[in-house]
Amino acid sequence: MKYYFLGIGGIGMSALARFFKQSGHSVSGYDRTESPLTQQLHAEGIDIHYDDNPERIPDDIDLVIYTPAVPIETLEFQHLLQSGIPMKKRSQVLGELTRGKRCIAVAGSHGKTTTSAMIAYLLSKTDIGCSAFLGGIAKNFDSNLLVNNDSEYVVVEADEYDRSFLQLHPYYSVITATDPDHLDIYGTHEKLIEAFEQYANQTNSKGAIFLKEGLSANHGHHHDDEHEGHEDHENEHNHDEAHGHLLHIGEEIKQYSYSARSIEPDYYAINVRNYNGNIFFDLRTPEKVIYDLQLTASCLYNVENAVAAAAVALHCGLDEYQLRYGLKTFAGIRRRFDVRIHEKELVYIDDYAHHPKEISATIESIKYLYPGKRVVGIFQPHLYTRTRDLADQFAEALQPLDEIILMPIYPARERPIPGVASGMILRKIDSMNKYLCSRDQVADLVIALCPDVVVTMGAGDIDRLVPELEARLRENLSDQ
Repeated sequence: MKYYFLGIGGIGMSALARFFKQSGHSVSGYDRTESPLTQQLHAEGIDIHYDDNPERIPDDIDLVIYTPAVPIETLEFQHLLQSGIPMKKRSQVLGELTRGKRCIAVAGSHGKTTTSAMIAYLLSKTDIGCSAFLGGIAKNFDSNLLVNNDSEYVVVEADEYDRSFLQLHPYYSVITATDPDHLDIYGTHEKLIEAFEQYANQTNSKGAIFLKEGLSANHGHHHDDEHEGHEDHENEHNHDEAHGHLLHIGEEIKQYSYSARSIEPDYYAINVRNYNGNIFFDLRTPEKVIYDLQLTASCLYNVENAVAAAAVALHCGLDEYQLRYGLKTFAGIRRRFDVRIHEKELVYIDDYAHHPKEISATIESIKYLYPGKRVVGIFQPHLYTRTRDLADQFAEALQPLDEIILMPIYPARERPIPGVASGMILRKIDSMNKYLCSRDQVADLVIALCPDVVVTMGAGDIDRLVPELEARLRENLSDQ
């Protein structure tokens, strides 16, 4: 078969492209911009071009696979529409590939990439095995794709964008969060919740659904008012308006709740502690307690993802030792609290946090893991509009850093807005230890500041700086 991908550089698209290439088919595609990922695909023998030119499309294509991220007015899209060649959305193709398999699907407005990668890695280290289509590059596989034709399991990240996840009929499903997101598609939070509810109800009645505590309406025994004296008010703010936003799931589907913060759910973490930048916790399951599970060089918010992944893996048949080994050796996702250097003298972490809340969570984790250390943070704002709208929140989120370095705004698809620049955020930061600098000066400045911990944050092209900065920091370490 000959497959043609419109928007081949997307993380979900590239996994499919790799899958068809590995299965022996001919694969080519178009993307608007070259990236490390498209370069990698090219090296794997996939032909990619970057100019929107219908003449570059190969002849006798059997199927076009496209992503909703490609604008409808793209010349190639229009040309293919008129050509009569069959066209399918990425989500439809993924839905077809998972039929007839035991699909494990992870949905939610955040945490889904790490949780699905953890599940895939846990299963892959045992003879249960799995295939996986992931929404990030898992460092253990150095890929977003895992193929195992002997396993009945396939793990997928279920994307709520454009209602994509409704193409899936999971055996086991996970929902990590239902925060308002993609409201450009859904219009209202209620409509988003309806889509999550529909997804949840497509779970196989022989399987089960794993929900972050507080998302389900009919997990009633966890939400009765009889536990007076049970001090769990810190989480209440997540659910104040929740009663209108709870999921109603059919009685025939087995439900399990999980959390890292409360002792009400079916699966929860207790006794979470930090030793030398590694996190340890005990996992309480409906059957027993598994003590001293370790997450290596990880962050606080991965404890909750690990609880969800462990619950699913145990249901698939992993034993305690396989779970212990898998969690300890899970290396994480590239650009998600990605620990690049973990030495006594220096730690370097890269993270794609680009929203004030994400920045706060990343910095909070670093301060927890490395108390009393001098933390130097480099942030590249993403989009003029976001910088303009959230300048105060960005300044506040960056405040806890000991030294703050801002890079110029990464515009992505936007035109400059007069008066909007990184200096807007800089001026609002109430600290003397703040710098604005071009990417060429970043490494010199960081080294001059003598940090204990360095963190790079942003969703733009700051990732191109990472290998270079890592090399300079290592060189500097060996010179000391």
